Amino acid sequence: MNTLPTPDRTALEAVGDAYDPDKLLEVRRMTRDAIRDIAARVRPGMIEEDAVEMARDRLADAGMVRGWHDVYVRFGRNTLKTFGAPSEPGVALGEDDIFFIDIGPVWKRWEGDGGDTFVTGTCPDRRRCAGDARAIFHRVRKKWLSDGATGRELYDYAADCARALGWELNLDLSGHRIADFPHAAIHEGPLADIDFAPSRLLWVLEIHIRHPEDGYGAFFEDLLLEDALFE
Repeated sequence: MNTLPTPDRTALEAVGDAYDPDKLLEVRRMTRDAIRDIAARVRPGMIEEDAVEMARDRLADAGMVRGWHDVYVRFGRNTLKTFGAPSEPGVALGEDDIFFIDIGPVWKRWEGDGGDTFVTGTCPDRRRCAGDARAIFHRVRKKWLSDGATGRELYDYAADCARALGWELNLDLSGHRIADFPHAAIHEGPLADIDFAPSRLLWVLEIHIRHPEDGYGAFFEDLLLEDALFE
C-alpha cells in the first residue's frame, strides 16, 4: 500500500506572510482576557446556549468577530464532550457545578486560542478537577522547556500525569498549530503526532481530563511558551 510522506519540521512549522510574534502574543492576551470576562458573566441557572451567545457578543465587542473554530461554553455533563461534538441541549449550570470555555478568535489576521475551567459552589472534587487540568498543562509545558520533548512524548507524559491524579486524558484534544490566519493552510494535524520538539509560539497545548466514573471533566489550553509569559 502506498503512503503519503510525512511532512518535515520545516513544513509543519512554516508561517504565512502576516506572521508577527508580537501580534500573536497580543491576540493571546486578548483571548485570555475574554475567557476571564466571559467566565465572570456566567451564573448558576444560566442555560448553556445563552452562555454561548453571551460569549460571542463579548468577542464581537472586542473586535474578534470571527473565529477559526466555534465558541464553546460547556456546562456540567457537557464538559465530557470532545472538540466539535454537539452539546446536549438545554443544560443549566448548577449551584455546585463545573464549566469550561474554549474559544479560537481571530483578530485582524492573527489567531488566538485558549481555554480554561471554572466552578460554582464549593464541591472539592470539581475544584480539584479544574485545578488539575491547569496543573497538568504546566507540568507538560515544563517538560517541553526542560527536556526538549517531542509532541508525542508530551502527550505520553500528559496521559501519565492525568492517570496519576485519577483522571482520564482525552487524546481527541491533543494540541495543534497556531499562526497568522489560517493555520489550517499550514498544518491541521495534532501536536501529539509530531516527532520533534515543537517551537515556542507555534503550537497550542491542550489538556482535557475526565472523571473516570462521574459526569464531568475539565479543560485548559494555551500556547507553548516560557514561564515568564504566564501569570
